[in-house]
Amino acid sequence: MALNFHQLHIFFTVAEKGSFSHAAQALHMTQPAVTMQVQALEDYLSVKLFHRSTKRIELSEAGRALLPFARRSIELIRETDVAMSKFTTMIEGRLQLGASLTMGEYILPRLLGPFSKAYPKISVSMKVMNTTQILDEVLHHQLNFGLVEAPISHPDMHTEPILSDELKLIVPAGHPLAELEAVTFEDALEYPFVLREMGSGTRRVMEEELARQGIDYSGMKIVMELGSTGAIKSAVEAGLGISILSQSSVKHEVTLGLFKVKTLENVRFERSFYAIYLNSTLLPISAVSFMTFLREEDLSRWL
Repeated sequence: MALNFHQLHIFFTVAEKGSFSHAAQALHMTQPAVTMQVQALEDYLSVKLFHRSTKRIELSEAGRALLPFARRSIELIRETDVAMSKFTTMIEGRLQLGASLTMGEYILPRLLGPFSKAYPKISVSMKVMNTTQILDEVLHHQLNFGLVEAPISHPDMHTEPILSDELKLIVPAGHPLAELEAVTFEDALEYPFVLREMGSGTRRVMEEELARQGIDYSGMKIVMELGSTGAIKSAVEAGLGISILSQSSVKHEVTLGLFKVKTLENVRFERSFYAIYLNSTLLPISAVSFMTFLREEDLSRWL
């Protein structure tokens, strides 16, 4: 019998989770099935990989020695999937993902058409939520992966930058700031703001960059906090305030002459969109193909 990658993956997941039951949940298997596969791997190697007790499990010396090889084998399988996804457009499957609001409402719709032309046999199912909700669903195995607007710091989560974006000051046509050649953040503080809600990637990027530069934003006149970019755009158009949004989200309004996009002279809100998924997850080939598409295509043709 040859060494079994499936068993290595299960062993790695048990080691990462520190529990057969948690590993079973992550792998969508029953706990007896996980235990049986680890025992089969131990029988093949003729060693004990875990010390088991009623309260916890710990890696044995042999288990600690095997762990880096298991990790490398998983990384190699992921790299293999990425390499092979470039050579066929006839991959079949369902692409299920969560996307943060800016990504899901304004960026991905422009990219899914070209992706579907390149991979016509992959169907797409997308849930649009804020970053915090996506993280929660990935952690609880309700989503395989998500695309979010801010980096995630979590020990169980793989985070990979996959797209670049920039937030800009958005003002309605006719606003006093609209015709100024140079606008500072201090200029903007004179006017009411309509912002995304706390917990959203857009809000987090704005606040973290201002804090990083030592800019005091406590004096912002925040008159509304809204849960979607569409609602904010409607409020800005109605003259209720100015905002800081992805310039990708206001292309239509700028073309119609409803908004002006201003670059702030003393601060730039540059960010990346990130793919996130659990370290223990091997993504389906449909997801691998989509991320390869995002990494390697010239997306500016559609954005």
